[in-house]
Amino acid sequence: MIKMLVRWLLLAAALLLVAHVYPGVTVKSFQSAMIAALVLGLLNALLRPLLVLLTLPVTVITLGLFLFVINALMFYFAAELLSGMAVTGFGAALIGSLIYSLCGVVIDTALERLFQSR
Repeated sequence: MIKMLVRWLLLAAALLLVAHVYPGVTVKSFQSAMIAALVLGLLNALLRPLLVLLTLPVTVITLGLFLFVINALMFYFAAELLSGMAVTGFGAALIGSLIYSLCGVVIDTALERLFQSR
């Protein structure tokens, strides 16, 4: 439970980092980032598997590169749902989702090592 809460807080901080590093993504506050991280997590858990399944032929033809488009769509859709987060367009969603995904990989690796040692 603690690991999940820490991951959520760190992913919210990662959203703020994305907004700070890339001007195409804006997040109003840390509270907005926490809500956005929750919404992104829910979208990735519920909607993303369905999209991956439906677009499997395109994903296979593009050797998996279409998954970047699906990630960008999830990022863009989350921004459209929330008033505290904004993305200027699909290109900004693509770059923002790439930065956010890289941060997520770093966070997951760090948390695995931290909680594995206990």
